[in-house]
Amino acid sequence: MAKITRIKATDPGKPKDKTPKEPAEAHSEAPEKTTKVKAVSNKAVAEKPVKKAEKAPKVAKNSKNEKKPFILIRPIVYLGRYIRDSWREIRQVRWPSRKATWKLVLAIFVYTGIFIAIIMLLDALFTWVFGLLIK
Repeated sequence: MAKITRIKATDPGKPKDKTPKEPAEAHSEAPEKTTKVKAVSNKAVAEKPVKKAEKAPKVAKNSKNEKKPFILIRPIVYLGRYIRDSWREIRQVRWPSRKATWKLVLAIFVYTGIFIAIIMLLDALFTWVFGLLIK
């Protein structure tokens, strides 16, 4: 069974914490160290201290600085990007189960059958009406 990720909207009524966070470099103290604690048979055993990982700021891609491929290779590169991006999108699709698929197929057949019957009845009706008018 597929794992479903639910995304909750934030409550607009709650104020967000907008206090600026200072980088660790601004403090004169050494960076904080935390310790990992591992539970072993109801006893806590301390392991080696672990440094908090500092995330590097993400650099936005600038389209001006991005190199374009050689003019003869561009169609191949663009086709490759299209296929790669299409494959990523297809992997995100939530596909229906076999049972749901057969229910939808049956619904399409019933819907098509009803419209065939309506069109045949209208055709017969108009043929009869125009046959009376022409005589």
